[in-house]
Amino acid sequence: MGFPEQYMEIALTEARLAAERGEVPIGAVLVDSDGRIIARNGNRTIELCDPGAHAEMLVLRQAGRVQGNYRLPGTTLYVTLEPCVMCAGALVHARVSRLIYGAIDPKAGGVVSLFQVGQDTRLNHLLDVEGGLLEAESAALLKNFFRERRNGVVTK
Repeated sequence: MGFPEQYMEIALTEARLAAERGEVPIGAVLVDSDGRIIARNGNRTIELCDPGAHAEMLVLRQAGRVQGNYRLPGTTLYVTLEPCVMCAGALVHARVSRLIYGAIDPKAGGVVSLFQVGQDTRLNHLLDVEGGLLEAESAALLKNFFRERRNGVVTK
């Protein structure tokens, strides 16, 4: 069993691996109620030619297979960037209990920035949401990745 910072560090490692593959550096880790890591991954939208292959979606899919159930109650998702609407909706459908993210996403955030999918009482499940864990590291990873892209530096 680890501490929240340790899980977010693992998510950051997954984000760095995604960047090395030429993907937007976002990483996610899903942990059960005993603190065991069920699944971890980073973005793979380019690699898989799949617009739904966000880190969160890949982790939820993997965890569903591992657990033998598409419902994942009692779990906590650690992700380096505030999830988009698609991912936030999947977290609600999977009944993930808690979401902890690093940086906010003012352009596409589905949890606090633009939309509040996990907090909407019209939905059948609410997420316990906490943001800002290792926010500076998460934001810097994204800023550096996009700065390098703008300057013509391409990893992969």
